[in-house]
Amino acid sequence: MRLVRSIVRAGVPLVLALGTVISGGVGAQVAPGGPVTPYVDPAKAYLFLHMTKERYGVLYYSVSLDGLHWRQVNAGKPVSADYHGHASVARGGDGRYYLVGNKGDDDPLIRFWVSDDLVRWMPYGTYQPDLQTVLGYPHPLQRIGAPKLFFDKPSGKFLLTWHTPSLEGSKEDPERYWGSQRTLYVQSKDLKTFAAPPRRLFAWDMATIDTIIQPNDDSGKGGYCAIIKDERYPSYEWTTGKTVRMSCAAKLLGPYPLPGPPLSPNFREAPTLIRAPNSKDWMLYYEQYAGTSYGLSMAPKLSGPWVQVSGNSGVPEWNRYEMPAGLRHGSMIGISRAQYDAIVAAFPDK
Repeated sequence: MRLVRSIVRAGVPLVLALGTVISGGVGAQVAPGGPVTPYVDPAKAYLFLHMTKERYGVLYYSVSLDGLHWRQVNAGKPVSADYHGHASVARGGDGRYYLVGNKGDDDPLIRFWVSDDLVRWMPYGTYQPDLQTVLGYPHPLQRIGAPKLFFDKPSGKFLLTWHTPSLEGSKEDPERYWGSQRTLYVQSKDLKTFAAPPRRLFAWDMATIDTIIQPNDDSGKGGYCAIIKDERYPSYEWTTGKTVRMSCAAKLLGPYPLPGPPLSPNFREAPTLIRAPNSKDWMLYYEQYAGTSYGLSMAPKLSGPWVQVSGNSGVPEWNRYEMPAGLRHGSMIGISRAQYDAIVAAFPDK
């Protein structure tokens, strides 16, 4: 402590003093939170397919080379005149990209598009789930919220998920609608045929929306992690309400245990997950709705520890990541540098 007091009196910040003392000598360690040069892999890049605050449900693109600093392409204009929805993309076993959406929660159809190059999207087909056949979920409303796609390589099947409520909201209790949301799913080899009716993905009686799936490759045991939004309203009894949480299971369809602690602050949703270019970190982005800002949490493994990262603060020296203002729900994926170059060329800023 004498050394720390001496360093602080000399004008060295306490965090640096502690870092150097713990590391065994002055100057032996960079202070936590100091400057960081993001790693860039010359062969890798990222694409964010998203909507904006001004035009809900319309498809826009943003790109990044490091997964931390993003910019919109096409001079901030949409990249598709046809697509509508909460953009969720998956690469199928045939190497093509499949995009899912709908016209709104009251649209009875889930709609698909396909692309060979992430530049041109073509309509691929539709699916109309029979919501009245869901086992263990009586009286669902005819609502299909934010359909999302995941392609499972071991089974060669797509997992299509969405959320459906069972209670109408009211002026006195609008949260009743959101508190009744449950995540439903179907599987398909080709997004043309769906052999089984919709089912509930989670057995627990908790409101969930915006579910995405990630193979748990860094567990050493395989399995899958479901990243969800806890859609209960936060309270002293339910402090995790309106946060992003995670549940991991041995099999794609579970059973999934109750999710772990929050990975985000309250009032965050629409999680999307990418692997850092150095493959050492997971980067989990989530929206502070409605269109306020994007937040970021990072971890070396899906099991954690997860820490929140400062960005979009308005103070450049505090920012570890930056995103254009007004971006909303979407899906981030890793792409090659060649794909990045083709997208930027196809959607120039001029």
